[in-house]
Amino acid sequence: MIRTRAPVHSAAPPAAARPGASAYFILIVILIDSIGFGIVLPVVPGIVMKLGHVDLPTATRIGGWLGVVYAAVQFLSGPLVGNLGDRFGRRPVLLGSLAGFTIDYLLLGFAPSLTWLFIGRAFAGFFGASFGPAGAALADVSAPQERARYFGMMGAAFGIGFIVGPAIGGLLGELGARAPFYAAAVLTAANFLFGAFVFRETLAPENRRPFLWSRANPVGAFHALRKLRGVVPLLAAAFFWNLAAMIYPTIWSFFAIAAFGWGPGTIGASLALVGGLMVASQILIVGRIVKALGERRAAALGMTAAAFGFLAYTMVHSSVLAFAVLGVQLVSACAMPAISGLISRHVPANAQGELQGFNGSLNSIAAIIAPALYSAILAYFTGPSAPFRFVGASFVIAIAFVLVALAILLGSSKAQAEGEDQIPPATPS
Repeated sequence: MIRTRAPVHSAAPPAAARPGASAYFILIVILIDSIGFGIVLPVVPGIVMKLGHVDLPTATRIGGWLGVVYAAVQFLSGPLVGNLGDRFGRRPVLLGSLAGFTIDYLLLGFAPSLTWLFIGRAFAGFFGASFGPAGAALADVSAPQERARYFGMMGAAFGIGFIVGPAIGGLLGELGARAPFYAAAVLTAANFLFGAFVFRETLAPENRRPFLWSRANPVGAFHALRKLRGVVPLLAAAFFWNLAAMIYPTIWSFFAIAAFGWGPGTIGASLALVGGLMVASQILIVGRIVKALGERRAAALGMTAAAFGFLAYTMVHSSVLAFAVLGVQLVSACAMPAISGLISRHVPANAQGELQGFNGSLNSIAAIIAPALYSAILAYFTGPSAPFRFVGASFVIAIAFVLVALAILLGSSKAQAEGEDQIPPATPS
């Protein structure tokens, strides 16, 4: 029997899970987690060169493969974690993620060789980042039409962390390449303890479903989600957008050294500026743009702004101009919250964890491709065998991915766009 869709205004989060303390806790988790993540970014090139006894181009390639290992493991485990969240709730999954990352930072801090760096990244990939479970929990506590705003708040929390984290990491990096990893481990452990005592479960019992191994893998999750109208094109657009956006965490530290000769302090300052702009965007701009243009057009605007920013980095060779171009983040930060809210509208409450898990797997595929591609291109065009030096070559590829994402997003059918004021019923148990 075909079931009709219910209007959005009739679908509200359960009373026990309405926005409140749980939402604030999730945002605090993202804040502290992003601080820990940002702390280590300025020193990754240094510790790879130190442990590997290699030059910068070789370290760039190694850094790319570290990202590939992390993403490959996360690709396989993402739907598993998401389905566990739909069965047992968000709390145990989120706390497990934080515990795993604490161990990862300790492994990286004490790593005696490059082999241990790869082991640490694989370990972190298995547990996954906290953003997937946190996104599912935010979906639990918010009405569908409000999710873009909540995902924007999550982006703002991440941005604040990116102000504080790289700034601290840049300062600690001057003391030694390992110091930021120890600081990140302490912060993540504190985050785990905070969650263990404060965080309440957000997934209501009636919205849970049995755990099925057939859906706890990327293929099974895709098979389940593709039955929901309009989800696949939006996931494809999000995939190519993430593939483009990953150029910053993948190669920025290496790019900044090669293009501008920056040290850890300046790299940390640049990342802190990006975080500040993200916060300003999420607080002052994203909500207004989404309200005025709608989620689809807001995402398209953010992608377009990012493409112009990438284009600028193919030509900029001045540190002053490099900081100025980072200002494009003020608008490009609209893309991810808008498209995340758009996708979540198409998925019922008892499959939000599965959605986040599968989306995490898609992000992992992007994270496998991005470091292998961007790092290799940067290393080649800054290495001795390059026919000419072109530090911004990787950004040309990122522009192409943005254009693909934009074409998919704007090419979605009119029927799909008209259906975005509807949400599907709960999936069968």
